[in-house]
Amino acid sequence: MLSKQKLNYSPVNWQKFSHAAKFPLAIAIPLLVSTTAALPRPVLAAQRISISYAPIERSISIDALADYAKTGKLDNDLAAYANYAGPQSMERLQRVLTARIDLSPVAVSQFFYTPQGEALLQRLGQIVKTESRLPGFYALRSALILAAADPQGLTLLNVLRYFPSNSIRVDLRLSQRMAEEIEGIINQTNKAIALVSAQSTAEITNATKVDFSQLPDLRQRGSFTWNKQTLTLEDKRRDRLFPVDIYLPATSRPSPVVVISHGLGSDRTSFAYLATQLASYGFTVAVPEHPGSNAEQLRSLLTGAASTAEEPSEFINRPYDVKYLLDRLQALSKTDANYQHLDVNRVAVIGQSFGGYTALALAGAPLNFEKLEKDCEDKSSTWNVSLLLQCRVLQLPKTQYNLSDSRVRAAIAINPVTSSVFGQSSLSKIKVPVMIVSSSNDTVAPALSEQITPFTWLTTKEKYLVMLGGGTHFSTIDEPDPTTEPVALPSQVVGPNPAIARRYIRALSTAFCQTYIANEQQYRPYLSASYAQAINQNIPSVNLVQSLPSEPLAQFNTTALTPR
Repeated sequence: MLSKQKLNYSPVNWQKFSHAAKFPLAIAIPLLVSTTAALPRPVLAAQRISISYAPIERSISIDALADYAKTGKLDNDLAAYANYAGPQSMERLQRVLTARIDLSPVAVSQFFYTPQGEALLQRLGQIVKTESRLPGFYALRSALILAAADPQGLTLLNVLRYFPSNSIRVDLRLSQRMAEEIEGIINQTNKAIALVSAQSTAEITNATKVDFSQLPDLRQRGSFTWNKQTLTLEDKRRDRLFPVDIYLPATSRPSPVVVISHGLGSDRTSFAYLATQLASYGFTVAVPEHPGSNAEQLRSLLTGAASTAEEPSEFINRPYDVKYLLDRLQALSKTDANYQHLDVNRVAVIGQSFGGYTALALAGAPLNFEKLEKDCEDKSSTWNVSLLLQCRVLQLPKTQYNLSDSRVRAAIAINPVTSSVFGQSSLSKIKVPVMIVSSSNDTVAPALSEQITPFTWLTTKEKYLVMLGGGTHFSTIDEPDPTTEPVALPSQVVGPNPAIARRYIRALSTAFCQTYIANEQQYRPYLSASYAQAINQNIPSVNLVQSLPSEPLAQFNTTALTPR
């Protein structure tokens, strides 16, 4: 048991300790909550937090942290820490201690009982341990739930107070190692993004000059009017009932079809801005809502009505939803005057995140069980959050699923998950044109492992990689309805200027669909590094390349990106 007496270290030892750690308390502590009917306060609650590095250990009173958060007053322990942490770190610590996350205890509980939440706690539990030096997995989960139930809400200070142990032990050496892993991933990603930028510059240099100021601005709406209809489709074979929004352009000429597949926890309104954009250029746009992995499923998870944000069967059902939708549209084009102009043999699928997976599966990439079994053997050691979703596929029967559709002539995958569910052998089977959109600050589906490297695995002749510099996993999603959104995402999660990111997606999706399913070749010049440069608005920035050298990327794929 840790003594509550102050630990006596000379200034020299403490200086060596802090220098070796390279991971100040103001960063170590927020790791506890960085991811993300009142309950009674536990009888056993933490009094002190002990920071250890090999044989050296320092203890700080949690009451002293609380007093500092409230008044800015330092006791002797905190004063010693402040001597090396610096004023900025101390100011940040004061803010972080009481920053509130507005989540209910049910929502917190439900998340941390999901496979993704438990994997996160397992990693944090290696750093944050109980007084008896046991992993803090269960203690952290309990503290997070109880803190969320506290009238003052889910704050770091409350998490520390509700930790069911007299003291909390933080392994600074291990946290340093994990921090170095994360830093390594960031450095590798930055190098890969620099490679994309250099390739973009080279493609601009070698390209025929085009004055895009003299061409139509594809960020603006087209000339077609449209009307929206909502259908409810029932696939009795799968016992699957789901709504679809159909955007029908006012045209008598054949209209190619674009299907937009939303991401996990989103719905059919997430890309309404893109649906209306494409409809204004004469495309019929169909936006299905995938039950079992939509916003309603997420709400059910956060209210306790469901135990997971998605079932493994969603990896099969999502492509089947689109296949069934295309069958229904094909039938309607023969019987309903409103749909007679549809050309269901020329289809593009656009999807974001889980929807990006859906688009690539329909384009011809089969599930890769062999790759998944290898990568998911020790998924607890990866920092790639999307791998936790991809590994859910292994709960499916290992059989040959027919997920592709020959009517799909092109695909756009925005922030897709690809690395293990497909891998190189599956992505190389895609033969139709593909555009992959990546975001430099994507912490859900990391750019390097999920989009940049997989782009080099594509063997289709017509392929494009779009890099949103400064974008996140959520930058291209439309602003949510605050009355229905389960959890409002903070601005730093969404990223800077999402409206600009959406303008990029409108323009590039229009050019891509016009070129590859409408066969309007005058739009091909827009699919170039030069056009990306012409519409670039800096934050987020945009680069587009049609190829990447795979050799330099090989050096970036270290064990920090995948399980060790």
